[in-house]
Amino acid sequence: MTNSSKKRALKTISFKLNQDDYTMEINADERLLDLIRNRLGLIGTKEGCGGGECGACTIIMNGLAVNSCIIPAARADGAEITTIEGLSKGMDEELHPLQKSFLDKGAVQCGYCTPGMLLSAKAFLDQNSDMEISRDDIKEAISGNICRCTGYQKIIEAIYSYSLERKGNH
Repeated sequence: MTNSSKKRALKTISFKLNQDDYTMEINADERLLDLIRNRLGLIGTKEGCGGGECGACTIIMNGLAVNSCIIPAARADGAEITTIEGLSKGMDEELHPLQKSFLDKGAVQCGYCTPGMLLSAKAFLDQNSDMEISRDDIKEAISGNICRCTGYQKIIEAIYSYSLERKGNH
């Protein structure tokens, strides 16, 4: 099979994205990041390094925070995916409490890493909803996300504050 015929190989996939059902034809070599950003227009998912190292492209897929830049779109078949746009459905909806915590604690500067940080934190907190979360746990959970602006402390405090709030320990 030549390179040009590989690119033309199409596959139909079905998945749930931000609570909506999709069935789409994809190219065999298409990345999930490109499907989300370029074909579906959800530009909150960013491309940073393109190699799974910076976390700017983080989404939640089947409950786990993953780097969409290194996942073939074909792996989305049957998946449930949340992007930053899915934390609060639509532009007119209220922010998710974790997003509010980021704003309240000053954890947003340039904003480029913010979607990935939020989704990494949300996936971590959802997976560990019954345990006490420490700041060290949070540092580990967001260790795959690079921020050049904040120095991480305000991000960690925002996540920690939200984790206490949702447990009623504020």
